Amino acid sequence: MTITATTRGGTEYIPEFLMAIDQGKCIGCGRCFKVCARNVLTLKGVTDEDEIVDLDDEEFEDEIERRIMVIADGDDCIGCGACARVCPSSCQTHAPA
Repeated sequence: MTITATTRGGTEYIPEFLMAIDQGKCIGCGRCFKVCARNVLTLKGVTDEDEIVDLDDEEFEDEIERRIMVIADGDDCIGCGACARVCPSSCQTHAPA
């Protein structure tokens, strides 16, 4: 079943929801996080052993090599595509439901 939506002007469109983030491409800039009003995303740290950890976890504080964005609550995505439009690394995959 494909979900369709309608703009205020009555034009139909098919929302494309955030399905995945390529951790190898993500640069952790946070632009997608800033434009998402639905709390779909969160910023995490990646350790030198490629383990994904919370940034405020003191146990891994000295081991964090870089930051990446991860999907925190994909069920809250409304398919607006704002995150994809601001992503400089094209690391996100979107698809209709």
